[in-house]
Amino acid sequence: MHFSRFPRVYLAHLPTALEPMDQLSRALGGPRIWIKRDDCTGLSTGGNKTRKLEFLMAEAVAQGADLVVTQGATQSNHARQTAAFAARMGIDCHILLEDRTGSKDANYNSNGNVFLDHLHGASVERHPGGSDMDAELEVVAETFRARGRKVYTIPGGGSNPTGALGYANAAMELVQQANTMDLKIDRIVHATGSAGTQAGLIVGLKAINAAIPLLGIGVRAPRPKQEENVYNLALATAEKLGCPGVVGREDVVANTDYVGEGYGIPTPECLQAIEMFARLEGILLDPVYSGKGAAGLIDLIRKGEMSGDENIVFLHTGGAVALFGYTDAFGYGDHADALGCDKPIMQTA
Repeated sequence: MHFSRFPRVYLAHLPTALEPMDQLSRALGGPRIWIKRDDCTGLSTGGNKTRKLEFLMAEAVAQGADLVVTQGATQSNHARQTAAFAARMGIDCHILLEDRTGSKDANYNSNGNVFLDHLHGASVERHPGGSDMDAELEVVAETFRARGRKVYTIPGGGSNPTGALGYANAAMELVQQANTMDLKIDRIVHATGSAGTQAGLIVGLKAINAAIPLLGIGVRAPRPKQEENVYNLALATAEKLGCPGVVGREDVVANTDYVGEGYGIPTPECLQAIEMFARLEGILLDPVYSGKGAAGLIDLIRKGEMSGDENIVFLHTGGAVALFGYTDAFGYGDHADALGCDKPIMQTA
């Protein structure tokens, strides 16, 4: 795969580290767990969207855009990274935020990613939950175009074939790192939402015949819908890369058992996973994506669905800044006792 034929702005801090999580592995008594640190891609605390934005924002520049318009949930990591990327490039940014949780908490609605959206100079408008955000995005974009602006629209999560190039490329990066370390990766696990990360990874892994299974832990849609979204985007991404047919429907696997009450609403298991990573490895997850992805990983290991001799890579999609919008969910210490995840997290059972 020759990525240099696509426009790209090289701002991400790459390659991101691939590190063992030995304390977590010992605590769970299962396979050896590794972490791919895509929370460290740079630009406003980093995250997986930066890889996508390298290609998306380059396309925006190629089209002569002076304004990028995108959309996401209230605590959208994608919105924050888009605002930061646009600021770095001197392009204006406008964000549509959808209220998917109905939370009235002031921290949730104004701190974390929302605060950084404004700090990076983006203009923000709010939309009620259940809105057709793709349609709203186009309406707003046309309003700006009518005023003479040259608008480039980015879908939620940066998840289209252009954005997914970032994770097809990341698959090559990860496999190269593993080869250098003489590390046989038995499977990759990550949180999956808007589909671009999983779709790009699948295309990249299949195109280089890596033979590494990929499991997406869903954070929003039911499994049939999630897998359909990922598969369709993977097909389009493979077509864009010039390798149609490399992805089969059987390659797309999502587990949506850990969504809980809905998108952006943390489960007790999600909060416990965040605390485990923080206390055992000094790594911060977020309550929307990586926390639920980690909760799924931990539960599957505890159920014995991943054998003790495996090497599992957890791809950290970033987003820890959202923690500052969810402080009430943790209860400032009382929460840990209630969940039994103070000292008990060190146990293997």
